[in-house]
Amino acid sequence: MKPPPFEYHAPTSVDEACSLLGSLDDAKVLAGGQSLVPLLNFRLARPAHIVDINRVGGLDRIYERDGGVAVQALARQAAVEDSEIVARVCPLLRDATKLVAHRVIRNRGTVCGSLAHADPASELPAVLLALGGSVVAVSARGRRVIPANQLFTGVFETSLASDELLAEAWFPASPRPFAILEESRRHGDFALAGVVRAGKSLALFGVAPTPVLADPRNPTNGLEPSGDLEATPEFRLHLVRVLTEKAFAA
Repeated sequence: MKPPPFEYHAPTSVDEACSLLGSLDDAKVLAGGQSLVPLLNFRLARPAHIVDINRVGGLDRIYERDGGVAVQALARQAAVEDSEIVARVCPLLRDATKLVAHRVIRNRGTVCGSLAHADPASELPAVLLALGGSVVAVSARGRRVIPANQLFTGVFETSLASDELLAEAWFPASPRPFAILEESRRHGDFALAGVVRAGKSLALFGVAPTPVLADPRNPTNGLEPSGDLEATPEFRLHLVRVLTEKAFAA
């Protein structure tokens, strides 16, 4: 398996990366590459340009701000998993990160990359939504903050513009009680269905085109999950009800 032809760019600053994204047609950002590289190899993605931001310095911080945790674009999932700041301020994020694939993947994969990829079965977008977090998008035009409830627009789709770089994600402190539960065929597989509890808030993943907020008293209301070889729509609805009950009984 080989990727389709593309032009490779390796900026060394955020400004240079934004300039490239603003001037190139059909460009993709490469950070961890744990989602993008397989898509390239299977030729499911065919961007004309790859903008590799791994040489940009000072973009891998995990730090406290505004009563929560900020995770920059090059902070690896393993670093978030091991972070004392995350464990103290937002342990829900730590617990969710442990469910992402396997440690060898998390050594390279990034939190911001997972959010930008917007896989509906991914844990981290649902955590951001349940907590009411946000992301910082930067471009040559400036900087803007996008709330989680405005970020995810469809399957693998976000409200990020083509010239914007998702530079940072902000996760508010975990309210108590909190929980993240999912059902998958094997550890590390994508979830058939999952729930995130953050205090009284409930977010679901794996059962809609995007992560969704739901009423804990009736979590399947309005849900129309798709079926596949792994699970029928009815089974996914059943999982949502069971996992929600467990999360709110914890």
